[in-house]
Amino acid sequence: MSFLNANIKHLRKERSMTQSDLAKRIGIKRSLVGAYEEHRAEPKLATIQKLAYLFQVPLDDLINTDLSKSGPGSQVDTEGKTLRVLPIVVDSEDKEHITLVNESARAGYTGHYADPEFIESLPNFSLPVKELYTEQTYRLFQINGDSMLPITSGSYVICGYVQDWSDIKDGQCYVVVTRDNGIVYKRLWRNDDTGELLLKSDNPLYEPYTIGVAEILEVWNARGYLSFDLPEHSVAAPSDVHHISSMLTKLHREVEELKLAVGGRPQG
Repeated sequence: MSFLNANIKHLRKERSMTQSDLAKRIGIKRSLVGAYEEHRAEPKLATIQKLAYLFQVPLDDLINTDLSKSGPGSQVDTEGKTLRVLPIVVDSEDKEHITLVNESARAGYTGHYADPEFIESLPNFSLPVKELYTEQTYRLFQINGDSMLPITSGSYVICGYVQDWSDIKDGQCYVVVTRDNGIVYKRLWRNDDTGELLLKSDNPLYEPYTIGVAEILEVWNARGYLSFDLPEHSVAAPSDVHHISSMLTKLHREVEELKLAVGGRPQG
């Protein structure tokens, strides 16, 4: 069920705007506003985006949430049955590219995750690896902080889009785009009774916490990561290798001698 038409009317009246006022603000005819509010017509995607920006309401809420009730998230479509706008970038051959959300784009992404122009402005590329050869949409999110060690701050997590949030697997790693906490990378556990998610860090220094599904904008399943923080372990010197080899030879000889001693013991 879409609440778009009712939300347009509710938000317009809440801001004491006439239909003519709203029409001027978004550049359409007044008669179209009336048609939208009376459910005689459906606005185009570009118009919906303008409405979302004007009313400062997430695009997903404008379409899927009854904003006349308890506010954003009062009715959350966790299964993705109604419309969720997921902008993508394709190449000249209509093949989908992976969009990079780097550190500088993280703040803007939470406010413009459903804006095609914003997504197109981000770096994008393809990765010719068989693990990503599916019909899934991918994003590359750069993480910060040390809460998910050994994945270090600055690493890039390759993620696949999760349309149905009931598909979230307990204990697996996800990137969650939230309203208030920005973009977080954690292990998730679902609580269907309370409608909450438990978020845990791999670094035990960080306490787990919960968020309600109404706080979630997008969920992305981590598939792998890229890191340029190479390990600093030094390669063993030739003398060390020789020492280890001698120890193994000695251990093997002692084991063989023990076998002979046990085998030669009188049976009684």
